[in-house]
Formats: sequence, structure tokens, C-alpha cells
Amino acid sequence: MDKAAVQNTSGSNPCTVTDVEETKIMIRILPIWLTLIFPSTLLSQGGTLFIKQGMSLNRHMGSNFQIPPASLAVFLPVLMLLVLIIYDRLLVPVCRRFTGNPRGITILQRMGVGMVLYTIAMVAAVITEMKRLDVVKSHGLAGDANAIVPRSMFILLPQYGVMGIAEAFLEVGKLEFFYDQAPESMQSLGTSLYAASLGVGAFSTVLYSPL
Repeated sequence: MDKAAVQNTSGSNPCTVTDVEETKIMIRILPIWLTLIFPSTLLSQGGTLFIKQGMSLNRHMGSNFQIPPASLAVFLPVLMLLVLIIYDRLLVPVCRRFTGNPRGITILQRMGVGMVLYTIAMVAAVITEMKRLDVVKSHGLAGDANAIVPRSMFILLPQYGVMGIAEAFLEVGKLEFFYDQAPESMQSLGTSLYAASLGVGAFSTVLYSPL
């Protein structure tokens, strides 16, 4: 790529050294962007698998009211906001004393914590689904698409809760990383990479087939 800044015999205008170096920086970001697509596929499960699980569970509160199956998703932004406050006000100052980093921990470490939490959320979802299917089999509900499993929808709260905490680490860290690492003249492109990782990850919904 360095040759792009060298005048050639055809007389065409070469790229500036700045253009070449900025392009190199964006290329170095791409492997991390590709890696972050996988957690985005997990995030999309909050609007697909989790809601499908809730539709098949007991959603009654009292005798005349049913909770909408997507209502538990409110725990995602609520927990995310709470964790962000705790992170900025408590965790960052404490970590800063030990690491000397103004951010407390590096952006990559923050995203790493988010990935671990996403994995825990998916493990919780798998365990919940296994228990749900066991109840379906024990009550002879297999094959009935409209059957309501005699388990409260609130058993989904752990996976929603952990995923909300994971968003505070990974999703905010992703946005901060792409904006921070991109050259000043290409920060809009860096921000678009964040949105692109979410968009590509959302295509994982085509792989989901309810049992």
C-alpha cells in the first residue's frame, strides 16, 4: 500500500502518506470487527429465541392479565443503564488505582468481559430451554405449537439480566473502540462498523427454528 503514495510514470496523482496510513489503520480494525460479529448474533436472540420461549410459558399475573411475551426485554436497557452508572462511578475509579489507565481497564478488556457475560447468558438460556423441553415432554405437550408450558415466564429473567449487563460492557465498548481507533477523518466509518456488526449478527435469526 505504500506504493500508492509514490509518483508513478503515468503522471497520476498519488495518495498522500496520511491517506495510506489511515487506510492501514482501518484495515487493522477489520479482524476485530469480524470477531465482534459473533457476540452480535447472541444479542439478536433477545428478540427472537427469548420471546419465542416466553410465548410458550405461563404469562399470567392474576386471573385476568397476561404479560406480553416481549415485555421482559425491558430488563435489557434498564440493567444496561444501571450497570453503566455503577461502572463509571465505582468500577472505573477503583480499577484506575490499580491499572493507572484513565478508563480503568482497556477497551479490549471491557469488550472481553462483555463476551464472557454473553456466553454466560447463552448458557443460562440453554439450561432454561432444556428444562422447558423436559416439562413439555413430561406433560405430553410435544407437537402442540399452541401449548402453554406450566412454568412461569419469569424463569427467563436470569438470561435477560446477564445479557443486559453484557451489553453495558461489550456494546458500549464496541462503539467506543471503533470511534476511538478510527482516524479523525474516518470516525464516521468507524461508527458505521459498530452498526454493521449488529446488522450482520442479526442475520443469525434465519438460523433459528423453534422446536
